[in-house]
Amino acid sequence: MAVPQRQAMRLLSQRLQCLSKPSVVRQTRSISSRYSNAPKRTVTTAPSPTSHLYEQISAGAGARNPLDVRAARIVDAEAKAHNLQRMRIAGMGLILSMGGLALVIFNLDLDSIEQAEKQRKGGQQLDASDEANARFQGKEVHVIGAGDGKRIVASGAGEQVELVETGTSSVPHFPRTIYLPASSDSTRIPDVVCVAQPNADVNSDNTAIQEEYTLVGLGIRTVMWIQVYVVGMYVRTSDITALQAKLVRNVNPTASALIPSEKEDLKKKLLDPEESRAIWAELLAVPGIKTAFRISPTRSTNFSHLRDGFVSGINNRTGEARSLTQGGITEYDSEEFGRSVQDLKAIFKGSNAPKGSVLVLSRDERGTLDVLYQPKPEQGDQAMERLGSLPDERVSRLLWFGYLAGAKVSSQGARDGIVNGCMEFVERPVGSVETMVH
Repeated sequence: MAVPQRQAMRLLSQRLQCLSKPSVVRQTRSISSRYSNAPKRTVTTAPSPTSHLYEQISAGAGARNPLDVRAARIVDAEAKAHNLQRMRIAGMGLILSMGGLALVIFNLDLDSIEQAEKQRKGGQQLDASDEANARFQGKEVHVIGAGDGKRIVASGAGEQVELVETGTSSVPHFPRTIYLPASSDSTRIPDVVCVAQPNADVNSDNTAIQEEYTLVGLGIRTVMWIQVYVVGMYVRTSDITALQAKLVRNVNPTASALIPSEKEDLKKKLLDPEESRAIWAELLAVPGIKTAFRISPTRSTNFSHLRDGFVSGINNRTGEARSLTQGGITEYDSEEFGRSVQDLKAIFKGSNAPKGSVLVLSRDERGTLDVLYQPKPEQGDQAMERLGSLPDERVSRLLWFGYLAGAKVSSQGARDGIVNGCMEFVERPVGSVETMVH
């Protein structure tokens, strides 16, 4: 009886081994035709995925029975988990793709695309006639000359404004000179002031005491690749001589102008995180010169977004000051400074700032910050609303440092433009630039 039982177990073991491996079945069938008898065909069927999974489990489990129900459930659960993970990854990819497409469409600058298309078809940049068709604050733009000697002028309403190209079609021009109230004293400046040229048609009475400011340099602030606004730094024209002298004497105390090698040394200092902080701290010391930043959004935004950018710049500068003291107490750790920052936030309430509007941050000789806003300059409205004033000079100093000094500035393009403008100042004898402006 023992011999027949052994033979039966051997046969059963061979059958189980056959079931645990994928099988390739060769079937032969006869395909007949009404015209002729076709030869026999051989059809090969591929191994099924289930048999492949059974083989993996059998190999991993050693002597586990491949016909075990529990093993089959494990295989099924693993297959479902694998498919579910693939579905999640595909879903996340789809969401990211749709989000990226929506972001690109939202930030698409049709004006830049149209201008680039014109350049591609014409094989050259826009000519003077195209620029002349533009308007600046309700005035017609005229291009005089060409090449390096080209001048862009906007004329109308009894005034003429010389313009500078910004590098973006959203806000194509900035004025070379602007006029701002002579004082930040809230008792002397009304809530609405006129910033047109003195004795122009819209400012014939010249009721507001105004001072002329000259552009030093400008640039575009971007967040990732998205253009946010164009920002330019201005200095009171009568303070250009003082600015020249301080910049020149920082490199050569006995010179009235800098030679090329000295200019390069000054440029490196103004771009260095540590030395630029020291230079601008001296230039902005109070009492000192009057300066201003003119900001014009390249797309519609609101004061909340602008305010968050200003406060972020202040926080970055205070963090740098604390790192320099190695954790010590700084002048920005007082409660008074904290209240001043809160007052700055209160100035920028949740109002909209449409594309092309103008926001001016001015800093007087005492460091007082004055905020002016012009909502509709393109309609020729020369009135600016006075949003508020802040006497704490530390706030305006850190706002200025956010564009001029430190390791990471709000707009590297603006910083480079301002530094290049300073280089143009110091290559001329002290006092000559102010004379040329007048």
